[in-house]
Amino acid sequence: MTANILRLSPAAERNKHPILEQLRQHLPAQAHVLEIASGTGQHAAWFTGQMPGWRWQPTDFQADALPSIRAWAAEASAGQVHAPLQLDVLAPAWPVEPATFDAIYCANMLHIAPWATCAALMKGASRCLAPHGVLVTYGPYLEDGVPTSPGNLAFDASLRSENAQWGIRRREDVEQEAHRAGLRLKARHAMPANNLLLVWGREP
Repeated sequence: MTANILRLSPAAERNKHPILEQLRQHLPAQAHVLEIASGTGQHAAWFTGQMPGWRWQPTDFQADALPSIRAWAAEASAGQVHAPLQLDVLAPAWPVEPATFDAIYCANMLHIAPWATCAALMKGASRCLAPHGVLVTYGPYLEDGVPTSPGNLAFDASLRSENAQWGIRRREDVEQEAHRAGLRLKARHAMPANNLLLVWGREP
């Protein structure tokens, strides 16, 4: 029965190794992590399987994603993964305790959600992060002065044709929303397949 619930994202399988390599640089060995838009649940299960000191709270906007998240955690015997929660980043309050997370992790959400979710993510992260916590975002970005790969240009056009509210976001626009929420860009890591991993922390 579990096999029927498990959803598989090939992209999540491909990127889990390089993402974990960067997360290890920015998260302590003992960390409480909130994941926004957990999707299939593969990252939650695999990251905690590799880092037994990480306690992981997965969430997703889609209620039908939660069974797969639970199933991946069970399949991996990842006891550090909490029961998934349904979470809408646009909600004025999130169903988690404020100021309690060492990290918030959000992969591949901003380009397949309305632009308003970016400001909401930054404000929510500012509320929910512990004083020295970090927000980690991963995915494709456009950047001023940096040539956009043909693949990302085609991907952006495809997203916008599917939904006018979607599209690859300009990093500088994301940075502006972060600044409004009291966060600043602490690190930028170029990742495989023309993605970026960005680390945000509180303004000094």
